[in-house]
Amino acid sequence: MRDLILASTSSARRALMDGLGIPYRTEAPGVDEAVASHLSAEEAVLELAARKARVVKDRNPGAWVLGADQLVEVGGDILTKPADRDAARGQLSRLLGRTHDIHTGVCLMGPGGHITEAVERARLTFYRVEPDELERYLDLEEWRGCCGSYRVEGAGQALLARLEGDRSNVQGLPMVAVVRLLRQAGFPFFERR
Repeated sequence: MRDLILASTSSARRALMDGLGIPYRTEAPGVDEAVASHLSAEEAVLELAARKARVVKDRNPGAWVLGADQLVEVGGDILTKPADRDAARGQLSRLLGRTHDIHTGVCLMGPGGHITEAVERARLTFYRVEPDELERYLDLEEWRGCCGSYRVEGAGQALLARLEGDRSNVQGLPMVAVVRLLRQAGFPFFERR
């Protein structure tokens, strides 16, 4: 059996991986998530996914490691995780009533220098909501640790007017791309345990 590590402790990513039914474990990468400002959103998420995978791979040289990261892009600007409620309010205020993109990069590293990467994009349009509704959403604190300050796997789905693309991408792990990378690496599916 192959040792597969998800370089993330995100509950949303774990739930998506659990759905595959293949054995894996998680490990927090603990990396600096700053990226150079000249990078596009696609380049930045690939760099971050590879950085996370590399750190965990260095600690587990014989394992297969899957790293992932995502960023929100609106009006040419990249939104990362908000530092506090005020930053979350500012991010959501920019997104409400508008369309934005979510870019998610994934990187699979394995023995023998195996490295494959993919980046996926989803386009979302949010409803425009009144300020008191926005404050009620912020009270739920789903903004914590989320680029763009929302979670579509939670109450944040009530903000969503339209989604073009893979919903799992929006949740943090584009499973169509992940399955493709795992299949290319020879991972078996639907095995009895």
